[in-house]
Amino acid sequence: MKKYRIVFMGTPSYATTIFESLLNAQDVEICALFTQPDKKVGRGQILSSPHVKQFALNSGFKSDILQPENIKESREYIASLKPDFIIVAAYGKILPENILQIAPCINLHASLLPKYRGASPIQQSILNDDEYGGVSAMKMAAGLDTGDMLGFSYVKIKNLNADTLFDLLSKKAAKLTLKIIRSYENILHIKQISALSSKTSKIIKEDGEINFNLTCKELKQKLLAFTPWPGVFLPNGLKLKSFECEKANHNNNRGIIVRINQKQVFVTCADGYVKLSRVAAVSKQETDAFSYVNGKRVKVGDTFC
Repeated sequence: MKKYRIVFMGTPSYATTIFESLLNAQDVEICALFTQPDKKVGRGQILSSPHVKQFALNSGFKSDILQPENIKESREYIASLKPDFIIVAAYGKILPENILQIAPCINLHASLLPKYRGASPIQQSILNDDEYGGVSAMKMAAGLDTGDMLGFSYVKIKNLNADTLFDLLSKKAAKLTLKIIRSYENILHIKQISALSSKTSKIIKEDGEINFNLTCKELKQKLLAFTPWPGVFLPNGLKLKSFECEKANHNNNRGIIVRINQKQVFVTCADGYVKLSRVAAVSKQETDAFSYVNGKRVKVGDTFC
């Protein structure tokens, strides 16, 4: 039985699911794992490894795990492994052309290209309230997500949050990866139409800030897109952990409490009401919205804060 020699490059849990699928395939040999360097995270600045590295170590992965700051420096090492394919999944680094020339580099990108090139395709598809999303297998080229298309897998994404969608698409990508490498020689390469493309940027914490001037739809999509990180929060830092929106006409200013019960606090927004269930103040434990407003001693007619 032919064994496909693979160099795998990836970093977050999305990559781990694909890595695990390849690791368990009898016709695949992963001869090296490349991932981002360990980083200090959290208030305690604890040095933490990427998700895929932690999984590889826990699973007894025997081949090399490399975390170069500069991937260019690994060119000779990668070439010496004589890989059949280099599989890339949310690695977080752009591969130079001299590495792209070693073997077919196949990127599992979490969008239906050419739509949503770049760093945050999943979040952007949710923000735009797309009905469908998916994964594209692409032969990498020098540009950002501009290479020839090799295959797709699509799913209905309406009302899914980013956490759920990442998990779903990683499983789709894992199956697609094996299909592509096993049938690569017979696959027709399809060029992307760049005129149909759009580019996404890396998500930063500030993207999660919201206010009650937004519409019900905008608030809902932001909550879905930014769960679990960075979450959605008001300018004062209060995180809105769980809420529903109800479109309705009202004559109130925005951000005004119009109803309070033990399950929800109703606050006006641009075109209706935000029905808050769970919140978390800065450096505080998550609590129900009813307890929060009681603690703040605010009432119906007051501005929510």
